[in-house]
Amino acid sequence: MELIGYLGAVIMGLSLGLIGGGGSILTVPILVYLFGLNPVLATAYSLFIVGLVSAIGGIGHMKMGNVKWDTALIFGIPSILSVYLTRALLVPAIPENIMQLSGFTLTKSAAMLILFAVLMLVAALSMIRKSTAPNKSKEIKHGIKYMIIMAEGLVVGMITGLVGAGGGFLIIPALVLLAKLPMKQAVGTSLVIIAAKSLLGFTGDLQNNTHLDWQFLLIFSSISVLGILAGSLFSKKISGEKLKPAFGYFVLVMGVYVLGRELFL
Repeated sequence: MELIGYLGAVIMGLSLGLIGGGGSILTVPILVYLFGLNPVLATAYSLFIVGLVSAIGGIGHMKMGNVKWDTALIFGIPSILSVYLTRALLVPAIPENIMQLSGFTLTKSAAMLILFAVLMLVAALSMIRKSTAPNKSKEIKHGIKYMIIMAEGLVVGMITGLVGAGGGFLIIPALVLLAKLPMKQAVGTSLVIIAAKSLLGFTGDLQNNTHLDWQFLLIFSSISVLGILAGSLFSKKISGEKLKPAFGYFVLVMGVYVLGRELFL
């Protein structure tokens, strides 16, 4: 199973390199179902892995001038604060047994996986659905636009903190529709935001003295980095937009599996 898990690490990196997002949504299921990690610990590991891999991908986009720094700060600062506070304060405060009803007990671990599965379904649908051009007739005032971007940064940060996913499928549409960034700049800026908020959010777990297997973390992350480097090379020859729906269907199947397993098995 571990061999399949490391193959999953390559696929996660390839996805980030090819389509700029989506891959991190696979990290927690890989860690939980193929490596047998506790879901709460898996979300902490995912923050480190996703953050490191996104940072490597972001460096390449920086060199190509694909990072819009002012937008990254407007979105990134509230997102970073939100993910750090979520990991440092909110996650430890969630009780181990959240709810009991007619013999059914909803544990903290199960609740996080169910939330993660729902997020996977939303991510899958966003990848499967064809992109529509922004409606240029509805212009938003700069002040309101920046407030919306900051508010989404807070929400995405909390989601990242809870489930350990980068949230690129939420960030990129916001950057394209609200900040009016071209797709390449949106992808590059998104990777920088994901790297910063994931790695700084991970420090919230360090603060809580979470026991970490650094050897495993570095091996898994290194394999994922090889995936994103390969994906970046392939992206020059393969259209990421053509691959996105196929990857979306794969994530959809995975999301249904996780949801079904946690609710019915």
